[in-house]
Amino acid sequence: MFKCRASAIGNIVTLPRSKKDREAGVLSKTAQTYVQDWLKGQSDFYNRRKTFSSKYTRKGNEVEDASLDFAAEMLGYHFLFKNEQHFSNDWITGIMDAIPEDCVIDVKNSWDQHTFPIFADEIPNKDYWWQGQGYMWLTGRTKYKLVYTLTDTPADLIYSEARRYCYNSGLDLDLYLDEVYEEFVERMTYSDIDPHLKIKVFEFGADPEAIKLIRDRVEACRKYVDELIEKTEMIIQV
Repeated sequence: MFKCRASAIGNIVTLPRSKKDREAGVLSKTAQTYVQDWLKGQSDFYNRRKTFSSKYTRKGNEVEDASLDFAAEMLGYHFLFKNEQHFSNDWITGIMDAIPEDCVIDVKNSWDQHTFPIFADEIPNKDYWWQGQGYMWLTGRTKYKLVYTLTDTPADLIYSEARRYCYNSGLDLDLYLDEVYEEFVERMTYSDIDPHLKIKVFEFGADPEAIKLIRDRVEACRKYVDELIEKTEMIIQV
């Protein structure tokens, strides 16, 4: 049965442009694409998951523990245990970063100072708001802290960036890589920056109307799954 990952809720709650389609409960193109990809990864279909990786996700994965420790220190928690439990209800699933007694916490690691939202008054990515609603629904918490951190880039990623720069600039690696690497270390690490300039917290609460919409959109996605399966059976029979 179709269940939406909390991190992907933003995909299914988007509404179609047509007023007629919105009133009829038709899924948006974004939602349809997400459901199609989900179905293609099921064991009774292609059984192949869609994968994605980039330098941004690599950094996030590599600094995950360090950023959670930094968030715990800056937010006044003695310690934040990394959540390893997979939560699920009848409609959505998810694994949040930490679940202290008073809220749910999820940490996002910015690539560099230019993508770090230090001056933002609103959440830069609305999908994270929806993800937070899902996590609160799954855990029964009513408060959410979305924490952006600016952490040192791991050495292997800095080295990759330095090599890429040399290659794109036509510089001989044997002659210039060490020098360029040191320049990139200075550029991509932040030990000299005040800690308060390396954390940005957005706090918000659970929204019952949002939860209802998520549930309704999951039900609509399930109907769309049935339509796709029926279409597939027709293709096979031809």
